[in-house]
Amino acid sequence: MSQETILEVKDLRTSFFVEGNEVKAVDGVTFDVPKGKTLGIVGESGSGKSISALSILQLIDSPGKIVGGEINFKGDNLLKYNDNQMRKIRGNQISMIFQEPMTSLNPVYTVGQQLREALKIHRGLGKEAGTEKAVELLELVGIPSPRSRVTQYPFELSGGMRQRVMIAMALACDPELLVADEPTTALDVTIQAQILELLKELQDEFHMSIIMITHDLGVVAETCDYVAVMYCGKVVEYADVNTLFKNPRHPYTVGLLNSLPRSDVDQEELEPIKGTVPAPHEMPKGCRFAPRCPFATDLCHEKLPALEDIGEEEQIRCWIYTDEWDGDPEVKVYEPEQRTSED
Repeated sequence: MSQETILEVKDLRTSFFVEGNEVKAVDGVTFDVPKGKTLGIVGESGSGKSISALSILQLIDSPGKIVGGEINFKGDNLLKYNDNQMRKIRGNQISMIFQEPMTSLNPVYTVGQQLREALKIHRGLGKEAGTEKAVELLELVGIPSPRSRVTQYPFELSGGMRQRVMIAMALACDPELLVADEPTTALDVTIQAQILELLKELQDEFHMSIIMITHDLGVVAETCDYVAVMYCGKVVEYADVNTLFKNPRHPYTVGLLNSLPRSDVDQEELEPIKGTVPAPHEMPKGCRFAPRCPFATDLCHEKLPALEDIGEEEQIRCWIYTDEWDGDPEVKVYEPEQRTSED
């Protein structure tokens, strides 16, 4: 990639070892996060999005284990760091917003106590200074009456406010990279839009890089600069957001976009991707998407394609775009007239 990057993930592999079997949850994932930009990682449930995020911070619990690859943050491979070194990275330079704030926040401690604890650990602030900083952080993320909110417990706050508290905790130490794992999943659309707008404003103010983990292509279109599409533990397409929506290349990406409702076309019914995601312990021999792909040939079923560069900032994992493709040379995965730039 031509831009300066803050994070380079190369051939990351994370597996879970259950009853003597290895389940490859993340299997050779590669992507870059440009400095000051937002990378969206999108895919169906079980595609490996969240495991990739947790692997970056080395938060994989047993029986899971990172078994290979590199996670280069500002040029240093984090996989060579020990626990003490990683504790200095987490929260300080890389922070994470988890999926469900109600389960991520401790119900028996007030919001202020939990923010102060983070500030004490990472910044060495005492109770009084920590409280003032906590109030400042709550005000930063748009929580009204922040001084009274620090005395409240998580269950006394709405879902949107709890998510704002999680964002405040993630920003406590001015991280350079923020990992947001499905940050708006449990919220209604109005609050979702507010949270996404807040993240964008904070990114502009603090020049953070963001990894946005989501299954919602609408969120990707609204917030991301680049997109990595994952399927069954692998990245199948990487491109800037405009290229991906205007000219998707991988059949899986096209299927995801075609399954979305559109306001510019009369649709009696959506076009779902046929078939189901294979079980983690029963992956196909060749391309993971081949059993569901309308263009699959014998080659697709027998050999796994590599993630190839097809442009300066575009990568694809599909035999159709290689010299080895043995299918119909007239196959058009994407027809330009089907989707306009205003979609």
